[in-house]
Amino acid sequence: MPIDKAQYVATDPGACGPDAVARAFENQVAYCRDNGAPVTALVCDALRQLLDTERGGAVMRRVRRWAGPALADALPLRVAGGLHALHLAGEEPALAPIYEGLGPTHGAELIADAIERHEPYLMPWLDGPPQTNEAGRSANFAAAFLWLVDQGLPADFELMEIGSSAGINLMMRRYRYDLGGVSAGPATSRMKLVPEWRGDPPPEGAFDIVDAQGCDVAPVDLTDPAQALRLKAYIWPEFTERFARMDAAIAAANSFPPEITRMRAGDFLERQLGNPAKTGVTRVLMHSVVWQYIPAEERERITALMEDAGAQATADAPLAWVSLEANRDTHRHELSVRYWPGGEEWRQLATAHPHGAWIEWSG
Repeated sequence: MPIDKAQYVATDPGACGPDAVARAFENQVAYCRDNGAPVTALVCDALRQLLDTERGGAVMRRVRRWAGPALADALPLRVAGGLHALHLAGEEPALAPIYEGLGPTHGAELIADAIERHEPYLMPWLDGPPQTNEAGRSANFAAAFLWLVDQGLPADFELMEIGSSAGINLMMRRYRYDLGGVSAGPATSRMKLVPEWRGDPPPEGAFDIVDAQGCDVAPVDLTDPAQALRLKAYIWPEFTERFARMDAAIAAANSFPPEITRMRAGDFLERQLGNPAKTGVTRVLMHSVVWQYIPAEERERITALMEDAGAQATADAPLAWVSLEANRDTHRHELSVRYWPGGEEWRQLATAHPHGAWIEWSG
């Protein structure tokens, strides 16, 4: 679906102040509409309307006075996540018409009432960025791994994921993929990922994951029902298949949990790269929808670490970097790859839906 960029309000992701807060909500509404999420767009639009009122108590006062960069901080989704959690937990029946897609014309009033009734519950949702761990994104990584194997890299992969959240992508070895007719993964898997495929399929082949470790500054334990609910709250309610995938991921975590360290991305990557490279194994740094939340100086450190390690990589023990992140100019998510030796420049393989609904391949 082509994006109508006229819907977006030009803004610097690092901008602060009341105008930046308003633009963040306006852009989130447009983004949700572009990605088939009318319910979430309605919620964010109602919150945008509340910015111009005195409604919403301490929660909305804090939103209006947001000191940081509202767009980069994903401020609208922090509030929307808390409201969705109220609905999922059955704590606020008045919100049901909104989340059932009935689209009440007085949505702003309903949401203001809910915010004021549940102020102590909602305030902590403003304290940290959204956790948007999504199994559907693993299909992008699987396609990228097939492409890397086709470039001649070893088909055994050692994963190093930053911003792992609950580690759902770290468990991708257990998932089954249908990528434009190209299959990968165990045929008996409960998790079957079949994104709408646009363009040519990725190269046919096979890959295996011999090790998978990740980090997060605030990892989520899927075996804890309360933490699992928090993660579900960040799922846009329109995408019911995502809830089914989350349930499958929870089941997978309960049988064999992923390995996640509570650590900053740069420290984790330095530790992992400090381990001896294994012959016949491709080490890969991977991340999805997290780069914007990492401070600029840490992003620079990560880049330097990868380029320094890449300079030491060999054909028998290569290093790769696979990124699925938003392009702030086009408002699309891009699957991009670098690898050492031989593929040092970024190569865009695809654009993709942020939650795995479709992949448009160009690799």
